[in-house]
Amino acid sequence: MNASIKRTLKAVLLSSTLLAMTASLASAETVIRRGNGGEPQTLDQAHISIDIEGFIVRDMFEGLTIYNPKGEVIPGVAESWTVSEDGTVYTFKLRDDAKWSNGDPVTADDFVFAWRRMEDPKEAAEYANILYPIKNAEAINTGKAAVDTLGAKAVDAKTLEVTLERPTPYFLQLASHYAALPVNAAIVQKFGAEWTKAGNMVCNGAYCLTENVPNDHITAVKNDKYWDAANVKIDKVIYNPSEDQSATERMFEAGELDVVYNFQTDQKTFLEEKLGKDQVLASTDLGTYYYVFDTRHEPFSDVKVRQALSMAVDRDFLAEKIFSGAQLAGYSFVPPGMEGYTAAAPEWATLDQLDREDKAKELLKEAGYGEGGKPLKIDIRYNTNENHKKVATAVADMWKAVGADVTLQNLDVKSHYAYLQEGGAFDVARAGWSADYADPENFLNLMVSSNTSFNYSHWSNAKYDELMKASYTERDPAKRMQILHDAEQIAMDEQANAPLMVHASTWLVSRKVKGFEMNAVNEHLTKFLSIE
Repeated sequence: MNASIKRTLKAVLLSSTLLAMTASLASAETVIRRGNGGEPQTLDQAHISIDIEGFIVRDMFEGLTIYNPKGEVIPGVAESWTVSEDGTVYTFKLRDDAKWSNGDPVTADDFVFAWRRMEDPKEAAEYANILYPIKNAEAINTGKAAVDTLGAKAVDAKTLEVTLERPTPYFLQLASHYAALPVNAAIVQKFGAEWTKAGNMVCNGAYCLTENVPNDHITAVKNDKYWDAANVKIDKVIYNPSEDQSATERMFEAGELDVVYNFQTDQKTFLEEKLGKDQVLASTDLGTYYYVFDTRHEPFSDVKVRQALSMAVDRDFLAEKIFSGAQLAGYSFVPPGMEGYTAAAPEWATLDQLDREDKAKELLKEAGYGEGGKPLKIDIRYNTNENHKKVATAVADMWKAVGADVTLQNLDVKSHYAYLQEGGAFDVARAGWSADYADPENFLNLMVSSNTSFNYSHWSNAKYDELMKASYTERDPAKRMQILHDAEQIAMDEQANAPLMVHASTWLVSRKVKGFEMNAVNEHLTKFLSIE
């Protein structure tokens, strides 16, 4: 064989190899591995209530609106909408190409069914109150009206008309919430409580469930029926539910996880040096890190005891030493960043920490505790997490300094919150709340007497309830904000919930992950991400 023929054959073989390699790369599956920060209680939107559940469920289901990477509300299933002049009627036009993963069209009736299910008292949905701005939602949920009177109507298959009780400026934000996600009625009716199992679940979001192995992993694959599938760049999402931050940090470093929610914040500087600052992200968001007192029993039914214990907590120490400045000391239940709102704080918030501790000892003595008084025994409950453990240990030391005998106990995140939501007895418990929508009502509603799901303290104050009720009918924005401020002042004076810090979102994000942006609502849909 002469040299010319050899060169030709070699070129052909090389070309074929390159084509094969290119074809192989083109067909390779793109996978992202997300450290989710905890195990979800459920994937049923009628029964989820915390961020680690929301991260997964909102990848699989899409509401009328969604959040983009900047944290801005943009169209989701609804391609457009109009609002009546009085702000009480929203008419949403659904996308013609919006489909379920089984090929069924997504219709207005899917939303009507899902929202009625959410408000039906028989369903006992923990987050039913989030839809209370919709006409008759609260009356239905409290058994005072029929389910079919809900102010949500399918005008036709692709037109949804929503009538509200009152103008609700944040309704488009609320429409993106997991409580407002649609479900496929036929699937829910066919499988009942089993509808969320892999193989049964039908999704309308960018991904759909294929595996759910408790305490191991959850897998979702790209939904090729999704209306925007052409722009979804990642084929598969594997969620790791581990709460062990040391372990997930090591997995991230080893390349076994691409994104990790929550890291040990007191290790932030070390992680930045080890991994690079560009992969270690932290920023405050619209959230509050707080401790809640069970006001149903002594000594926490005594306002002086609650005030004293809250005063004794050195919030600056927690924020600076445990969270490396990522979180900020907080004294108000409503975090900063709510337009037009001035948060309320207890009078003692301006005192020096040493003066607070002295005042705390005085209050405990007045309440009959401390030297010569009754022993003050406190058990702090927290959800398993290195940061929460360090906070609980620090707070225990602070309370011991004012005469308390403190013990600690922890549960995994889903068990911890299930226990609180089901009304289990406790002394003090760790809790956190991130805004569902940028309005102070979203935080202050948690302490209304009738909020049986999230008023963990079981605190009740008639004047507070009266002010919150008045805020719902006040049309003047400035007056409404003043009413909410006055309500918060009552709650902060009584300290049933003790705000400790302005919450921060913390993430480890690999350089190869593109499209991830920190935002105030801490929303990061996989549909907007890609792997380089």
